[in-house]
Amino acid sequence: MVEAPTLPAAADFAKVLLPYEPQSASAARRLVRTTLRAWGLEDLVEAGELVVSELVGNAAKTGCRRKMTVTVERITDGCVRIGVRDGSRALPCLIDAGPAAVSGRGMALVHHLTGGHWGVRLEPLGKTVHADLRTRSPAPA
Repeated sequence: MVEAPTLPAAADFAKVLLPYEPQSASAARRLVRTTLRAWGLEDLVEAGELVVSELVGNAAKTGCRRKMTVTVERITDGCVRIGVRDGSRALPCLIDAGPAAVSGRGMALVHHLTGGHWGVRLEPLGKTVHADLRTRSPAPA
């Protein structure tokens, strides 16, 4: 069973615990979409959904039996951090998947969407992969 996201009305932080199951990606996208819209950051929703889908997909491949934690944190007015904590210490990496590959492009997509603003924090029982998304600055007048 997928839990409902935790999102207090005026919060700058939201999280949900999810099982390592296919429907978790959908719940993670819903958390990101709902949170970003509540914060008035509609322009980040599409990229946020893509990023969290990739991070949750990678976490699901670890085979862990505990729940993963998906978070959305407002860092500044125009920057949010999406994080996925799982029980594996295996690090994600950028690879050159090649044009014929059917997989392996996910972290390259995260790298592109975040402008290279992503990383990993190792923890005693796993890791958190985080990705920062920024709103576009308004064009100078």
